[in-house]
Amino acid sequence: MSVGYVKVGQVGEFPPGSLKKVIVGGEDVVVGNVDGKLYAITNKCTHRGGPLDEGDLEGNAVTCPWHGGQFDLTTGKVLGPPPLKDEVCFEVMIEASNVLLKKKLTD
Repeated sequence: MSVGYVKVGQVGEFPPGSLKKVIVGGEDVVVGNVDGKLYAITNKCTHRGGPLDEGDLEGNAVTCPWHGGQFDLTTGKVLGPPPLKDEVCFEVMIEASNVLLKKKLTD
């Protein structure tokens, strides 16, 4: 396994258009499948802490179930209010059929 990465499941556990909560280093993370590619961001909405894995995924936009805030799953950027702060992104690596995540370093 690559250094710094944590195994969070198998590729088949993340079907296209789905959102799934996993835990990386004690932190809730949401993994989503956008057109067959996996992306991951922190799972707690930066507005009021809503669980993004319980929201909707349309294209690359994740909608928080609490107040309708939207984030780009591929970048973590806010797409729509009320959140103002972006989500933290995770690097996703596939090794064989294992899904591995690692928190991205901020710029």
